[in-house]
Amino acid sequence: MEVGGFIAIGVVIVVIGYLIVMYNNLVSLKHAVSQAWANIDVLLKQRHDELPKLVETCKQYMKHERETLEQVMKARSAVADARAQGNVGGVGQAEGMLRMGLGSLFAVAEAYPDLKANENFQHLQSRITGLENSIADRREYYNAAVNNNNVRIEQFPDVLIANFFKFKSAELLEFSEAELTDVNMKSLFE
Repeated sequence: MEVGGFIAIGVVIVVIGYLIVMYNNLVSLKHAVSQAWANIDVLLKQRHDELPKLVETCKQYMKHERETLEQVMKARSAVADARAQGNVGGVGQAEGMLRMGLGSLFAVAEAYPDLKANENFQHLQSRITGLENSIADRREYYNAAVNNNNVRIEQFPDVLIANFFKFKSAELLEFSEAELTDVNMKSLFE
């Protein structure tokens, strides 16, 4: 065999190796997105389980705040439905409603000193606040994983492998505009 033949075989081996490495990197990115979503899902489930306890505790004290309590439970249900369907956009919208409802609930609780002093309420409020912070952290990690995945499957030459093997872009987890606005505290006490 001539030197040219060895060079051609060497080039083919290098190209095939490069394509395999690219494919494996894309697979890793896809699974990083799935893992990041699974981490958020665990926290959403934990918070989902805590909310009925919080609402039940509040019901004992807040007889006149039924609308606020119902808003929290309705939003909780919407998050659960979107989570079950794997609808990232729906989770984002429902999360915005839920966070507004929780903000309203905690603000209204300020008007009930007995409720604020209740040990069970304090524990649940602390637990849910901790879960909210963890969800925010995990959302940031998830969105970074999604961004890395989406950029790589659009970059050349990765786009060739991504299209051939039908890698799909993932959806960012964004919360609704309503969550980004301040809660009107005055309206909560009128």
